[in-house]
Amino acid sequence: MIAYLKGDFVHKTPALVQVDVNGIGYEVQISLHTYSRIQNLEKGTLYTHLLIREDAHILFGFFEVAEKEMFQQLIGVSGIGASTARVMLSYMKPEELVRAIITADIRALEGIKGIGKKTAERIVLELRDKLAKQPLEANISPMKNNTLHQDALNALTALGINRLAAEQALNKVLVNEPNLPVEELIKKTLRIL
Repeated sequence: MIAYLKGDFVHKTPALVQVDVNGIGYEVQISLHTYSRIQNLEKGTLYTHLLIREDAHILFGFFEVAEKEMFQQLIGVSGIGASTARVMLSYMKPEELVRAIITADIRALEGIKGIGKKTAERIVLELRDKLAKQPLEANISPMKNNTLHQDALNALTALGINRLAAEQALNKVLVNEPNLPVEELIKKTLRIL
């Protein structure tokens, strides 16, 4: 398995990039999200997923680990292939997809080309609990480096509170009082919930 490629971006289009790694050129399929992040870069790292089929070996590349993880979750859903997963990640950022799935926002998922109501419902059914229990890197708050925030969030989810609801309530409290001790932060968040 090829975990990542680090090299020069020789040729870029919104659908693929050719990466020169020490004189070897890899053609990597990418999403629009990844393209938007690398379009002005001459070189960098892409986290990859190698799909081996009978007739081809296809390499998919992602700018962020969270996008790669979301791709892998999506292709694990019955009826969702790699091309559909790539299209989904082109329409929505990984964190937007996670939120849509956890909150069962079928309409948002149906807004993606090629995703009908039944497919959207299947995605929610198969991934909702997985993403709520074991969040992707994308499902962590933008304040993920704030250990106070993370400790409070972990405590609230351990109490059985939905991760997304807990995160939203925590952010409301932190906006008004950013320097609370973790115990007070948890208590005030519980009052909002």
